[in-house]
Amino acid sequence: MDEQKKYEVIKHLADHPDASKGRAALTLGCTRRHINRMLDGYKKEGKAFFVHGNRGRQPATTIPPETRRLVVGLYLTKYDGANFQHFTELLEKEEGIKLSRSSVASILEKEYILPPRATKAKKKKTRKELEQAKKQVKTKKEADSIQTNLVSLEDAHPRRPRCAYFGELEQLDASSFEWIPGHIWHLHLAIDDAKGCITGAWFDTQETLNAYYHVFQQILRDYGIPYKFLTDRRTIFTYQKKNSPSIDEDTYTQFAYACKQLGVQLESTSVPQTKGRVERLNQTLQSRLPVELRLAGVTTIDAANEFLNSYIKEFNAKFALPFKDSRSVFEVQPEPEKINLILAVLTERMVDSGHSIQFRNNYYSMVDKQGSKVCYRKGTKVLVIKAFDGSLFCCANDNAVYALEQIPLRAEKSKELDPDVQPPKTKKRYIPPMNHPWRRAAFGNFVRKQAHHSGVAN
Repeated sequence: MDEQKKYEVIKHLADHPDASKGRAALTLGCTRRHINRMLDGYKKEGKAFFVHGNRGRQPATTIPPETRRLVVGLYLTKYDGANFQHFTELLEKEEGIKLSRSSVASILEKEYILPPRATKAKKKKTRKELEQAKKQVKTKKEADSIQTNLVSLEDAHPRRPRCAYFGELEQLDASSFEWIPGHIWHLHLAIDDAKGCITGAWFDTQETLNAYYHVFQQILRDYGIPYKFLTDRRTIFTYQKKNSPSIDEDTYTQFAYACKQLGVQLESTSVPQTKGRVERLNQTLQSRLPVELRLAGVTTIDAANEFLNSYIKEFNAKFALPFKDSRSVFEVQPEPEKINLILAVLTERMVDSGHSIQFRNNYYSMVDKQGSKVCYRKGTKVLVIKAFDGSLFCCANDNAVYALEQIPLRAEKSKELDPDVQPPKTKKRYIPPMNHPWRRAAFGNFVRKQAHHSGVAN
C-alpha cells in the first residue's frame, strides 16, 4: 500500500510540474530532497522504481519448512510433554537446533499444539479458530484432522501420540464421585487409547476386582481380546502384602492371572499422567453423567449400571474419534462359557475334619459330575474358584475339578417325621474340563512370580 501511495503522489507531480512538492512531502512524510530523488527514479524506471527490493524474498531469519516439521515431530514423540521453554533448551542441547522460545511456541501453536499448562484464554481462542476452520474445510479428511485437534485440546494432560490400532491399549481407572445426591460410588472405566471410545463401564460402592471384571467382560463380549491394559497401582491393582496368609485379597495377581490366560499384556503405573486419556474421561463424565442420571430418574446402583448400557453408546457416538480406515487388533471374542470361567476369583482353602470347605462364612461339600459327594482327608489344600456368574468350583490335587454345594445349617424338613418328604434326586452337575487354567500348582507358581517381581520393583 505504501508503494502504491508513493507511486500515485510522484506520478501526479510528474504529470503536473506546477504541483507543490512541499504538499507531496507532507503527504508522504518525507523531505523535499527525497521527493526529488523519487521523481528522478520515476522518470528513469517508471512504476518499477517503487517496488521494494525485498519483494518476494524470504527474510534472512525465516525458519526453513524442514526445520519446522522436525520441531513438531520431535515434540510429539521424543520430547512429549515438555514445556516449551524446556523443549527449546533440549532442541539446542540434544539436536543442535537453536531457536528462540517464542519461535518454538509459534511453530507448535500453528499446529494447534498448546503447552501442557495453557491458559483458559489460549485454549478458548484456539478452540474458536479450530471450529471456524472446521466450517470451511471441503474434505472429510481435513474435518477429521481438525476434530482430533479439538478433542486433544480438551486433554488436561501432556499430549502424546495415540496408539495406532483400535484395541492396542485399553486404559483402566475408577472415579470416586457423588454420582447421585447422597451416594458416592466408584465408576470403573476402560477407554481405548486410539479411538477414544469407552469400551467398558461399571458402578460399584468401592474400587473392586469384581467391578473391573465386569468391565473386562464387557470388552471381551463387545469387542474381543485387547492387546494391552494400562492400570494404576494405587488401589485395586497392588500386589499382596509380604507374608500374607491368603491370596484372597491379592487382586492384582487375580486380574493378572485372568489376563495371562487370554494373552493380554498388563502394565501398571503410579503416574496419573501416563494414562491421561482415562483421567480426562473421568473429568468429562463427572461433569455430564450426574445430570443424565438425574434426568433418567436413577436412584440405585443397579439402575445406574443398566443406564450405562445406553449412555455409553450415545457418548461414543458424540466423542469417539473417526477410525474407519485403521484396523482393529482385538482378537475374536471368546465363548461366553470361557469368559465366565476365566474371570474368576481364586482362593486357597483346606479340607476340614468334616470333609468340607469353609468359604465366606459358609460350609461346602465337593460334588462330582454325577452329583455324588467327594471326600478328601483333613488338611488337603484345594483351590476354590468363584466364576464370574457366581458359580463355585474346587480344584483338588491338580487332577480333579468339583462343584461346591452349600451345606445348610439345618434341614428344612425331617425325612423321619415328615412322611411326605421325598429323598432328593441326584442330578448331574456341570464340571469344567481338566484343560482349565485353575491348577493349584500353576496358579501358585504365578503368585510366586508376581511376588518376586514386586520385591524387585520395591
